[in-house]
This record gives sequence, structure tokens and C-alpha cells, in this order.
Amino acid sequence: MGALTRHARLLVFAAALAFLPLALPNDYYINVLILCCLNALIVMGLNMLMGYAGQVSLGHAAFFGLAAYTTAVITATLGLPILVGILAGVGVSALVAWLIAIPTLKLHGHYLAMATLGFGIIVSIVFNEAVDITGGPSGFVGIPRLSLFGYAFASDKSYYCLVAAMLWLATLISTRVIDSRTGRALRAIHVSESAAETMGIDIAKHKRFVFVLSAVYAGIAGTLYAHHLTFVAPSSFGFHFSVQLLTMVVLGGMASIWGAVAGAFFLTSLPEFLRMFEEIDILIYGGLLIACMMFMPDGLAGGARVLLRRLKGTLRG
Repeated sequence: MGALTRHARLLVFAAALAFLPLALPNDYYINVLILCCLNALIVMGLNMLMGYAGQVSLGHAAFFGLAAYTTAVITATLGLPILVGILAGVGVSALVAWLIAIPTLKLHGHYLAMATLGFGIIVSIVFNEAVDITGGPSGFVGIPRLSLFGYAFASDKSYYCLVAAMLWLATLISTRVIDSRTGRALRAIHVSESAAETMGIDIAKHKRFVFVLSAVYAGIAGTLYAHHLTFVAPSSFGFHFSVQLLTMVVLGGMASIWGAVAGAFFLTSLPEFLRMFEEIDILIYGGLLIACMMFMPDGLAGGARVLLRRLKGTLRG
């Protein structure tokens, strides 16, 4: 992708994020947009791990939860500043990811997926059983609303501006990483680890980097999520959410930063649009997923590329 095209896409994305709240009828949908941005942040990191490096993770909800609970305990229980809680939350996610990456990334294929699944289940059990620290199944209440450098993000619109800015920044960083030598090394690892090693690529180093980076994205989303809802519960960080994240990656399009955003926005907002079909919304939801994967095997990003090519062909006659 040329630099001009990349910059143009980032500008269009920034304009779209700025325009979206203006097109919504009330603050309820602003909340949905906030969740879309947070999920997109996690899925972008997961897409870099899965789509570009070819490493499957079924436990990414755990990193999201670790960061959320860490900032909750530090700010609500210990009474420390929110900025400390956020930095600690992201730091804990990154540290745990680095420790987990050392043994698990030596595994391949289904074994790696099972190892990350086991990690996610263990973390979920800890959230439920450490009642004195996490509140157990009832959840953790009383997390302070976000306030940074004397500015309180009191309204949903101001919070949306923050998470949208974080998502845009993460997109910028991700595109730079993917277009760099590290990104090319990740793609080479995905195709063939043996061939990549023959070319002199440090396999373990690159795998750990992208795994920790994806956990950092999840950690940032987790801290912002905790201070937005002011409440967290184990059910939000379990296996079900990890599968949802995986579905967003696949539906959006593997190895596509823009596909990650599209998949997260589509699957997060879709249940809201299906509320009018309350008796059959699950059936429609499942049917749409099947239809998308049948007619767009490369995901929403791949479908959009095909549509644009056909449109250009039609315009050229």
C-alpha cells in the first residue's frame, strides 16, 4: 500500500469516527459506539497476532479482564490516581503476556489454541474465586469515572472522543508496524517458520513482540472499559467473549487492519439493530454470519475490495 493511500485511508477513518456520533439519535447509541471502538481495539491486536503472524489465541479476553480488574483494584480499593491504575493495568497485561508467550508460543496450531484457552479459563476462575479482591461472580463495583490531568470525562460523548482517538492512534501504529520490516517478518513466519528462520528472522522474538503488543491493545481497552462502566464482572471476560473476538477477526478479514475494525463494529452493533426482531434475532444473527462467510470468504475487508474492483471496472466501461 502506498504512503499516500495509507494516509488517505487514515484521514477518511478519522473523519468517519468524528461524523458517526452526529448521525445517532441519542446517547444510548453513543454507548454502543464506545463498545465498538473498545472491541475494535482488542480485535486489531488479535488480528495482528492471528492474521499476520498466524498464531491463534483463544484467551485474549483474559488480558482484557486483567487490565480492567487491575485498574479497578488500584483506583477503587487502594485509592490511587486513575492514571496509575491505567498504566498498571496495561503493564500487568503486557507482563503476563510476555510470561505466557515464552512457553506457549513454542507450540503450534491447535496446541497453541488449547494452551491460550486454558490460560483464559484459569484467569476466569481466579476472577470468580478471589472474592475479597475481585468481588467474585457479583462483580466489582465503585470504579471511578475516568478523569485525567484535571479533565473529567463526564459525558458519554467526551468518553467516545477519547476511545475513538485511542482507536485511531492504534490503527496508525498498527499500519506502521505491518508496513515495517517487523510486519514483513510476521508475514514470513505465518507462511513458513522454517523458511523465515532460514532467512535469518528471529522467530521467538517476533512472536513474543506481536503477542505482547496484542495484549497491550487488550489492556488499554480493558482499563477504558472499566472506567466507562464503573463496574466489571467475570462474565465479561470469559471464554464466550474470546470466541466473539475470534469471530470478529475472521468475519472482518484475516490480515487486514481495516477488516478488524469492520468486524468489531459490525458484530458489536448488529444485536442492537436486531432488537426489533426479538423473537428470531438469534436466528437472523446466525444466518447473517453464515451468509457473510459464504459470500465473503475473505471477510468484510475482502468483500469490500471485490466490490470496489467491480465498481472501478464498471466505471471504466
